[in-house]
Amino acid sequence: MSSPTDLLGNAVEAAKKAVQFDQEGETNISAYYYEAAARLLEQAAIVSSPESIEPLKEKADEYKNRANELKTKTPEESKIVESDGNRSKLKQCYFLLQQAIDEDEQGEREDAVELYTKAIEYITQFPDLMQGELKALTLRALDRAEELKERPLVYIINSFNTLDTDVCFNPPDNVVQQKPTSSVIVPTRQKPELHRGSSAHLQISGQDTYSEEEKLVLLYTSKINKRDYVPFMSVDLSERFQYSIPFTDKDGYLTLSPKQKRDFYKFVRPDELSSDPCIVYGPAPNYLSIKQTVISDCSFVASLAVSASYEKRFGRKLVTAIIYPQSKDKRPVYNPFSKYMIKLHINGVARKVIIDDYFPIDRFGRLLCSYSSNKNEFWISLLEKAYMKVMGGYDFPGSNSNIDLHALTGWVPERVAIRMKEADFNKDSLFATLESRLAKGDVLVTVATGELSENDAERSGLVPTHAYAVMDVQTVKGKFENKWRGNYSELDTRHWTPELQNLLNYDPNSAAQFDNGVFWIDYDSVLSFFDVFYMNWNPELFKYTYCIHQSWHAGTGPVKDLYTVACNPQYSLDVGTEASGAVWLLLTRHITDIEDFRENKEYITLFVYKNGRKVYYPFDPPPYIDGVKINSPHYLCKIILGPGSTRKYTIVVSQYEKSTTIYYTLRAYATCPFALTKIKDPYVEERQVTGEWKGITAGGCPNHPTTYPNNPKFKVEIDSA
Repeated sequence: MSSPTDLLGNAVEAAKKAVQFDQEGETNISAYYYEAAARLLEQAAIVSSPESIEPLKEKADEYKNRANELKTKTPEESKIVESDGNRSKLKQCYFLLQQAIDEDEQGEREDAVELYTKAIEYITQFPDLMQGELKALTLRALDRAEELKERPLVYIINSFNTLDTDVCFNPPDNVVQQKPTSSVIVPTRQKPELHRGSSAHLQISGQDTYSEEEKLVLLYTSKINKRDYVPFMSVDLSERFQYSIPFTDKDGYLTLSPKQKRDFYKFVRPDELSSDPCIVYGPAPNYLSIKQTVISDCSFVASLAVSASYEKRFGRKLVTAIIYPQSKDKRPVYNPFSKYMIKLHINGVARKVIIDDYFPIDRFGRLLCSYSSNKNEFWISLLEKAYMKVMGGYDFPGSNSNIDLHALTGWVPERVAIRMKEADFNKDSLFATLESRLAKGDVLVTVATGELSENDAERSGLVPTHAYAVMDVQTVKGKFENKWRGNYSELDTRHWTPELQNLLNYDPNSAAQFDNGVFWIDYDSVLSFFDVFYMNWNPELFKYTYCIHQSWHAGTGPVKDLYTVACNPQYSLDVGTEASGAVWLLLTRHITDIEDFRENKEYITLFVYKNGRKVYYPFDPPPYIDGVKINSPHYLCKIILGPGSTRKYTIVVSQYEKSTTIYYTLRAYATCPFALTKIKDPYVEERQVTGEWKGITAGGCPNHPTTYPNNPKFKVEIDSA
């Protein structure tokens, strides 16, 4: 039992708050604090001296009478008013309770106790909401928290407005507390872990922990556009999403693009646009609901479309799995406290991006960012905002789907240029790969146009330098997004035979009336009007992986490596099995500034040699794979293994006209065990001798036998074996 002094002090504080809220017309909250003050005075009377008992009881009765007056004087004020503010508070209360229940059902006892306690603390700040279902849920949460705790709660006993039985609870910060008589239980936290793998299904082929050099690389490239995006670790799954007020990103609003600025009115939150906001409406995201506005991110929008199509088709969460908070079944949930965490694969590892839910609108209330045609769901706007934040703002210079899909999913990016005039381009093999692998869910595919003449753009209906999402490929024809006007468009009455319509389950007449942006196009037209396929492969096609994070300093080696690669970063790849299979090597250059991304002048590639030892000259021996330098952040190299294939390879990182220090990640995916290690420079010992070569010591070449012996001579002795 607390001392009379402590009880009286707490009673005074509660009474002050009661009077304050009474004067402000907050009847329910005022009554709550009057009752708290009365109970504290009654407890003080029990342990006080005899002469103090009667005055304390009289004051307690005075406070109780005032509380009853406030409750009975205007009973309608104690009802929940269905205002926007109360609706928002109710959603926050239910959100907190659900977070606690989810942790409880997953067996996370200590986390559940903490969340139950926080939920009760928050809910009891709004006694006017404590009715009906919310009141019953709160009491059950209280009982469950007590059941899970090793010790009972030791805070003041209090009553909700119409509750007959006193209950024990953890009060909010502004509620008077007795001093606890037992120690506080502090839940243990997971130890932060950072793994080399990009998928939980892949085995790490080597040391799982990072070297100090690698940690410094990841630390340096965590600052992107002057903001920190730290690697995503297991401890981040315990991120908390509740606040006393709606969360606002400390980094402020995102920079708007010129087109956004032209129509911008203000920033709003989802609950200002929808009475019942959610993240994903229905069991899976609908790619047909995606609407792009004035942001130059067509490749990102196409990436969202193919990812959403994959989720719906194969029933596996892809992009929605990277949005937090989540329910116990791993579905993203709307957070009435406005904080979200997005997991993006940036600069070699998965990284944590924190955002709020402010979005720009025009004066007509229309969103000035990508959005869903279902006005209640916001997964599209949230994912776009997170990606745009990393990229420096909505004023985005544009990208390609290899980059965007890798950021969203972590799937392995591959660029396949459409080069009809080159002998090594096999259009039939490419089509067969697209058809078979899309059907299995092994790959996500987009396709992009290049520059189109005004005439070609007009007659085809295609947009120049634009990305299109590939939803399906079949032997009869292929299917793409945006409005094609040529063969097999909905306007083509000659090719759409009844048999073909039945085969593809497609009605061109309905498509012509309802424009959802989806159309069929024949493969030959694709090869004529488009420039490149972007294919991102499921990493789970492989069993093993390993990655190395490194830097290559600008002053190391010559600017160009046309004549020597001795100073280039080199790695030994040892495939220790005779089985057939494949090793894919992905080189990713880290980008930390939007200007670098806007005008990427750094060209990177990989050379592969068949020896496993250090290579000094780029064409001695000739490379097994002579990589083409590209200015994309990603370069993929494939090594196909057969029964008689070489088992040891040297991997050389190459950069065209090296002018700046680059930070990069070399990640390997393989179907068989392998070892990937950095090749160290064997020439670690250095001696320098200073002398001169002139006058009598300049003896010329051996053609001058009398003076040649005068040339400087040195003796080299090697101590080691």
